[in-house]
Parts: sequence; C-alpha cells; structure tokens
Amino acid sequence: MKIVSTSYVNTKSFSDPQKWLDRISFYTGLLEELARTFAVESIEQINYDGRLTQNGVTYHFLNFKKKKLWVPGKLHRYIKNLKPDVLFVNGFIFPVQIMQLRKILGRKVKIIVLHRAEKPFTGIKAYLQKLADRSVDAYLFASDEFGEEWIKKGIIQSRKKIHEAMQSSSTFHIEDKTAAKNKLNIHCDRFFLWVGRLNSNKDPLTVIKAFKKYLSYQPEAKLYMIYQDDELLDHVKDLIADDKSKQAIFLIGKIDHGQLQGWYNAADFFISGSHYEGSGIPVCEAMSCGCIPVITDIISFRRMTGPGKCGFLYKPGDPDDLLSSLLKTNEVNLESEREKVLQQFKRELSFEAIAAKINKLINSL
Repeated sequence: MKIVSTSYVNTKSFSDPQKWLDRISFYTGLLEELARTFAVESIEQINYDGRLTQNGVTYHFLNFKKKKLWVPGKLHRYIKNLKPDVLFVNGFIFPVQIMQLRKILGRKVKIIVLHRAEKPFTGIKAYLQKLADRSVDAYLFASDEFGEEWIKKGIIQSRKKIHEAMQSSSTFHIEDKTAAKNKLNIHCDRFFLWVGRLNSNKDPLTVIKAFKKYLSYQPEAKLYMIYQDDELLDHVKDLIADDKSKQAIFLIGKIDHGQLQGWYNAADFFISGSHYEGSGIPVCEAMSCGCIPVITDIISFRRMTGPGKCGFLYKPGDPDDLLSSLLKTNEVNLESEREKVLQQFKRELSFEAIAAKINKLINSL
C-alpha cells in the first residue's frame, strides 16, 4: 500500500531540499515512521526541482513557480502517476482543489485531510468546504474537540470521518539535566522556559505578570524567554524593567532550532500563554525532553497532557490562575512529574504512537 502526502502551498523562500526537510522534521518524522509499514512518498513545493530519499521516504520537490495553486492540474496529474492508495492533504483551506483532485483520482484512492490549525470558513468558502467534504474519506484532528466545531458548522457531515491523532511530533530526546544546565551555565532550582512569538496569541504578557508575582513566593526562580519576533518586545521590556525582574527574567531572543534541545533538557518547566494552537510543537518538543508543561487550558493542550496525566493547565489570559499553577509546581516531586511527562509523550505524542493510530485508521478505510 502506498501513501502520498501533498499540500497546495509553495514555500519559495527555501531552495535547499535538505534544509527544508530539516525545517519540517516535526512532520517528516511521522512520514518516515509510517514508511516502516507502507510505501511513502511526499510532494514538497519549494524553489527546487528534484528528488531525495530519506529514511525510507521519497520526497518529490516540485517548483510550480506560484505560491498557491488554484488550478493545480499539473500537480494532480503528478499525484495520479504516483498511484497512491492513500493521499494525505495538509490543511482544509483549499476545498476547490480537493474536489478537483477527487475527480482526477476517482473514488478508489482514500483522501485524508490533516487539520493544520485552520478554522472553518464562513460564507461561500464554507459552502465550498461543505461540498469538498464529499470528496474526503477521513480527517485527522489533534483532538476530537476541534472536529466538533466543523460538525456544528455543518461542514463535515459525519462524525465517523473524524479521527483523533497528532500530525506532528518532536525529533528531540532526553539528555542529562545537570549536564544540560552546566552547558548553559544556568544553575537554579526552578528553571522556567518560554518559547514562542511575542504576539497576542502567545501572550507573553500574561506569563510575565504571573511570574513576577510568583517571585514573591519563589525568589530563586528564573524565567528564560526565547522568541522569534518582537511584536510585543517593547511591552515585555516595560514589564521587566524593575530590578527584581531583571534578576529573574531573561530575554534570550532567537536561536537556531537545533539548540532548543539543550534548553528543553535544562529547563524544569515549560510555560505557554497561547490562546489557540492547532497542535503545539514547542510543547511537544519540551515534553519529549521531560520538561514539565505549565500551559493554557485550550483544546490541543488538554489533549496533549491527558488532561491531568501530567503538567498543569490554567485559564488563558488569567495571570492569577497561572500564578496558582506556578505555586502548585512547588509541591511536586520533579523527578516523578518528569517521568509522567515522558510517559505521556511516548504513549500519545511520539512518532511511533501517532503512526500506530494512523495505521489503524488506514486499515479501517
């Protein structure tokens, strides 16, 4: 049986195929795990034409010169020539293309749409998604709760099509914590880490407000913030301008992705302030290194943590509720809680666990 994966977006900023695969390793790791059971090929659209085989998966690099393919006849013919039994389509934001794809492939090929954090359209676009649903055999959502929104909107007609599984994981692994801390030259009993964009959805301001209050109870705690952009940087700097905060909250800025493994392994806790996430790759990466999550009580994070099997959840945008969770971290046995995190990652979030769920789905179609 052959699986083919595709999307309809050309990321023209990448022209090096290996760098692109490294960039999306959170997804290619899943394809490569599935390649242990199936023949797997993936179509990648960057500024490059060619092929590359890695860990059992053949990657086809196609450069159609356009950022988005609205009438992708050439791509669809290419997919048909690969003779897939199962086709993964990344995202449900191109309903017209999916309908065109079904017409070319016929009914025999099973089309599985992978939810990529998108929300249901409104207006005529929602109607097109509803029509495209007839062409889709199954959907993968990080949580069934996401699928319910699409059911309520009348876009997905049958709950039987909704299946729960993450579509990405972490390539990072556990390391010795003491060695990791020594490498960063960070020595404290309560090491908290924040990774994300400085924007309103990631909400670093709520995190900082709560952490400043937490310092009154745990003055030796430290918060390190790694971020990719500086949309709210001035607001962040204003919040940590006082002497007490300057000694406890540190702005690291942007680092290479590969360096994050060392940070996740060194940190005791990972904090997120996100209001919405389709999955939550930084949380997944942190958990793969045994970093205890202190994260918002949103759909994807509830699913990732059990809920209640590990870590701490708090109400998004509520500094007082986050403070309550931070105070609870003082009461846990770090080694015991870290082991719970690693077991939850292995059981639900690892490439192996996700592939097993998808194997079961494919065999049921």
